[in-house]
Amino acid sequence: MKKRNFLIIVSVILVTVFIIVACSKSFLDKPPLGTLNPQIMASEKGVQGILIGAYSMLDGNGAAGDGNYGSAASNWGYGGVAADDAYKGSDPSDVSDFAPFEDWTVTATNGALPQKWTACYAGIQRSNDVLRTMALATDITPEVQTQITAQARFLRAWYHMELKKVFNNIPYADENVDPQHTDVTNTEDVWPKIEADLQFAVDNLPETWGSEVGRANVWAAKAVLAKAYMFEKKYSAAYPVLQDIIANGKTAGGAKYALMPHYFSNFNPAQKNSAESVFAAQTSVQDGSSVDWGGDPNGNYGDILNFPYTGGPGACCGFYNPSQDLANAFKTDANTGLPLLDNWYEGLNVSAESGTSYSGTLDPRIDWTMGRPGIPYLDWGLHPGLDWIRNPANDGNKSPLKNVYAASQKDQYTDVGSAYWGPTELVANNVNLIRFADVILWAAECAADAGDLAAATTYVNQVRSRMKDHPEAWVYKNSDYDAASAVYTNTSTPAANYKIGLYPTFASKDFAVKAIHFERRLELAMEGHRFFDLVRWGEADQVLNAYYERERPLRPLKKDAHWTPGKNEYFPIPQSAIDNMNSDGTQRLTQNPGY
Repeated sequence: MKKRNFLIIVSVILVTVFIIVACSKSFLDKPPLGTLNPQIMASEKGVQGILIGAYSMLDGNGAAGDGNYGSAASNWGYGGVAADDAYKGSDPSDVSDFAPFEDWTVTATNGALPQKWTACYAGIQRSNDVLRTMALATDITPEVQTQITAQARFLRAWYHMELKKVFNNIPYADENVDPQHTDVTNTEDVWPKIEADLQFAVDNLPETWGSEVGRANVWAAKAVLAKAYMFEKKYSAAYPVLQDIIANGKTAGGAKYALMPHYFSNFNPAQKNSAESVFAAQTSVQDGSSVDWGGDPNGNYGDILNFPYTGGPGACCGFYNPSQDLANAFKTDANTGLPLLDNWYEGLNVSAESGTSYSGTLDPRIDWTMGRPGIPYLDWGLHPGLDWIRNPANDGNKSPLKNVYAASQKDQYTDVGSAYWGPTELVANNVNLIRFADVILWAAECAADAGDLAAATTYVNQVRSRMKDHPEAWVYKNSDYDAASAVYTNTSTPAANYKIGLYPTFASKDFAVKAIHFERRLELAMEGHRFFDLVRWGEADQVLNAYYERERPLRPLKKDAHWTPGKNEYFPIPQSAIDNMNSDGTQRLTQNPGY
């Protein structure tokens, strides 16, 4: 990689007039076709076009070519496969860069890492381009300038935070970094600058955007600021922000934040941008974006591998299989319906691959989180087990579900065209970056940290009540599935022995923390949060190495797995980025410890 590649990240990209008008992701990353009069770009229409380009990178694609699974907005590799939520799936040699995520043999030359690095810095670049170009414009009112600036700084903070979560020691790039600037390093903590961008967004974004539901509003900015505080362990700073969001927050479309009555509504393309959607990567299909190889479609491209291997939705590819450990975590106490916080992994396995399976009670969220053998898989019929698994020895017998569309939604919420991915795996299913349940459970963490055990219990039970109080939203056998509302129409035969209960007031802070952490695993499973949660809690060493010990007899890919504290909290910085930035002999990027 040549040094100019990083300089593109932090410099103004010249775009053509039709790019600004059309704002297609396919064009925003093309190399300059020639010098353009800045006055053509420097208009409100042009700046808004560049801003849309900055938003477009939220899905993780559009900067580094085709097939960027390593930069998927869902973080399925970094947040799920690298933790105890999921196996990589498929064969170990298929997209082999993800196989080391399972056993933590990741090196700095792993091919998935530059995809995440490049995608996030492309989002940062575009955010900065908005600010630089707007400085030249003369037709933008001060009020609109402030709103545009707030959005650009919000997005810049988001992309930096994504990089911080994955790589930790990263360079911060603002609009003042220019192509000749060679003193950018990764030795300074970027959290204060992320906070500053987010606080500006909080102070200046509007409460709602009317019909423009994909834009960040003040409540989204507050939620992302609270998320930054949670990662910094600033619970006392996060708590009042979270309480404000819970009491008063609204979506960009003006709906009061609320938990959707039906859990799977959060993953249903027919119900996206709901009252539970705090901030999401927007997707679309059949919109004229390319579905050919090398194109940049607006469907959820980052998760196109994450479908059953044969049959059912998608054309392939059998990636991101839920782990046996995750399935076992949904076991509940037969009397109370509460999770088995200390012994979920003991006894028989849930939906075992061979032999006798666990037949006790389960949290009903399990069958909205994963496809299990013999359980309805939306309206695709009963999940057939190993018939949908490419490599059972490593992949188990379960399939992802939260990114999947219903059979009755094909051709309406999936793309069209002749390309292999188009009609089957490109889906108009938003990626939930933050949903309201996430906010509530952060508040529970803060309440527990403050010693308010009653409030912590109330927050956790609020999330659990959604499923307890709505048995009509459980999974049922011998029933049609209504894709419009994400429910089964005949509720006479539950698909499993479901039981979910509420906690009595937590008796101690230690118990509260344990219960809250476990609740986040259940509620947010397979949504790309798990690894990052374990790291910020300081629990990754204990949890993951115990998980590997349990998995070794089951999974060949786990036989040498080991997670090393002081090293594996973060992924290595891509070697290509280090070589690029340090190519003249001056050390600007320093590798993370242990790599």
